[in-house]
Amino acid sequence: MAKIELRDAQLTGGVIQRRTLHDEVVDRMRDMIVEGELRAGQRINETELCGHLGVSRTPVREAIKTLASEGLIAAVRNKGAIVNHLGAHEILQLLEAAAMIEQHAAIVGVIRGTDEEIAEICSLHNEMRSLFEARDRLPYYKLNQAIHTSIVALAHNDALNSMHEGLQMRLRRIRYVGNEKPTSWSGAMREHELMITALKARDGKALSDAIGQHFEKTNERIIEHLRETSDRF
Repeated sequence: MAKIELRDAQLTGGVIQRRTLHDEVVDRMRDMIVEGELRAGQRINETELCGHLGVSRTPVREAIKTLASEGLIAAVRNKGAIVNHLGAHEILQLLEAAAMIEQHAAIVGVIRGTDEEIAEICSLHNEMRSLFEARDRLPYYKLNQAIHTSIVALAHNDALNSMHEGLQMRLRRIRYVGNEKPTSWSGAMREHELMITALKARDGKALSDAIGQHFEKTNERIIEHLRETSDRF
């Protein structure tokens, strides 16, 4: 049984933030969806999930509501809650929208972003590279997403941040499986190296172009994955 152990506190940015049972259950269920343990189209069996996580039904139901708001779970009539399924066309539309936001944010972000913010992104990248070398995929993926989010945040535009956050939530599983093959993962890492080089130089056009190339390759990796497997998103 993968029983959840509630941690007293978590350090984030030097400020102690207490973790609730709700946060722990949401994070664990989100990881289960991202890693494919809960598969697209699968009905959520609350009883089994409670036993698996070692918690009561209430926090599981509250977590389902949160994940539904993120677009990862959907309520289906006569079926209850199921892991959301995205079609290939919708996936490509979501990736296109995310790319447009990130490319625009890159151009203005290299102007508006502070040295400290850029240094923090570079630090995240270095940590992500270490996880890549260790082949520690889920923590790598989470840092990868944090880097994309941080690049958008450089633009200091709350509206862009909000739109991008919504897309990131719906693309979690998709971006994770895009690096399933070793060659795909290596390619994604090289693309991020180009992004960081441009960011350090505060070259907005080069960064925007590198992000665009990264998303084009992501599209190709996702399409290849769909062709080669029966996986659903």
